[in-house]
Amino acid sequence: MTALAGGYVQSVDWLAIAPPTVAAVAALAVLVADLFLAERNKPLLGWFATAGLALAALLLLPLRAGDRSTFCLTSDPDVCSYRADEFAVVIQFLVLGGALLTALLSMSTVHNRGSKDAGDGEAGAAGHADAGDAAEGGKLPAGEFWFLLLSSAAGAALLPASRDLATLVVALEVASLPAFALVGLRRGDRLSSEAALKFFLSSVTATAVMLMGVSFVYAATGSLHLSRIAAALGHVDPRLDTLAQAGVVLTLVGFAFKTAAVPFHFWVPDTYVGAPIPVAAYLSVIGKAVGFSGLILVTVLAFPAYADVWGPAVAVLAALTMTAGNVAALRQRPERAHSAVRLLAWSSVGQAGYLLVPIAAAGYADSSGDAAHAIGSTVAYALMYAAVNLGAFAVVALVSRTHPTGRLSDYRGLYATRPLAALALGFFLLCLAGLPPGVIGLFAKVTVFSAAVDAGLGWLAVVMAVNVVIALYYYLQWTAVLFRAPAGAPAPAAEPTAPATPALATRAVPASLTAVIGLAAVLGVALSGAPQLVLRFASGALL
Repeated sequence: MTALAGGYVQSVDWLAIAPPTVAAVAALAVLVADLFLAERNKPLLGWFATAGLALAALLLLPLRAGDRSTFCLTSDPDVCSYRADEFAVVIQFLVLGGALLTALLSMSTVHNRGSKDAGDGEAGAAGHADAGDAAEGGKLPAGEFWFLLLSSAAGAALLPASRDLATLVVALEVASLPAFALVGLRRGDRLSSEAALKFFLSSVTATAVMLMGVSFVYAATGSLHLSRIAAALGHVDPRLDTLAQAGVVLTLVGFAFKTAAVPFHFWVPDTYVGAPIPVAAYLSVIGKAVGFSGLILVTVLAFPAYADVWGPAVAVLAALTMTAGNVAALRQRPERAHSAVRLLAWSSVGQAGYLLVPIAAAGYADSSGDAAHAIGSTVAYALMYAAVNLGAFAVVALVSRTHPTGRLSDYRGLYATRPLAALALGFFLLCLAGLPPGVIGLFAKVTVFSAAVDAGLGWLAVVMAVNVVIALYYYLQWTAVLFRAPAGAPAPAAEPTAPATPALATRAVPASLTAVIGLAAVLGVALSGAPQLVLRFASGALL
């Protein structure tokens, strides 16, 4: 099919752009359908959104075999704005698969008619103020929620295939702007409003800085296409060298914010706590995939000539990020409200530091093949992290149905009431820690560690090893809590009484929530049995 514009005929590969296009069309369809559906039929919107994401993900299958490009310059067909290569397809698989699990995780939150009872049990008896917030938090506007989720997923799927800075910025904002609204969608909730405002203001500032960097790069090179920028920066006018260096650094700021790299991480804990749990899970996985894919594209494809600038900078960011995240997670108090989500939030900051290590290693690579191998390590780690982190948030969503305060101490004795959920959460935490039986987590960390050593970044490998040990403490501490006796368990000689957490044992679990926990666990177990499949799949994403 062709599109006529300005006297030039340009071919459009509709199959190449199908995944983000289907997600965007599904978003518009949900928004229109919401106007005509009765309130009792609103759950259909969730299933339609899920089907749209599933279809978008299935459309990646015919793209896995080859390299497809579209929106190319008529004067140079090799310079394109959209390229569905193996790197783009793998990241799109991560994004759309993660969004699909997020949609399933959101079903019970968006369409929970029994949300008024969410504060019953422990929180209701205690009269905790957060119980009411939790109850209202279950009443999210269905049409707006699914439209925003699908719109953000469409932007996130567009970004890894973008091959010019203008499309990258547009895709980044399409993925980000709906996320702001999703965070603040719980109307009347103070925490949600504050989290959305903080997220929005800090993100807008980072975007403004990034746009200034893009303008500097354009001024120094005369192009926005990544391939042409790379060629122009190889022999930039010496009078423009300082401008080009400033543009490179400022452009990285926006993507560093999306990856929650220090010092652009301060929005993470409050945003995750204020957002609905499915939205926090979405930000922790899809938000990072967007940031890291954009960071990889601009560094490895557009700025290889300035690797001596961004390589050391990313290495320092990696060391600071993993240290700040793990130390902050270590300091979380079990009795503090929302401490479970806060720990996962700070843990995600620490995990972002590990993900930055191979990107830094790519800056020190001697050849494009070495750089591609390092990037494959980042993609492999991101795939592992996405599966187990979404699973961990799913168990948190399960427990929060009866313990709206979200404290780590609420998980004590979970094995006695929900043994399968406790085993699943323990497995996810061990994967994040890199301990058996979570072999996939250990394999991913060894792969990242090897990338640092191969690049000659011994000091960064040492910092990573120290941080892995720090992270072991809080992951194992949470895992141990799951298998302790419940806090209110009766003494052996006492008359039998109801356990302290009866709601966990009696309240039915939505099938969609069970499906997310089960899928994440099955995926983690399968990959732990054959971890080399992840690296082989990610290594196909060579740039």
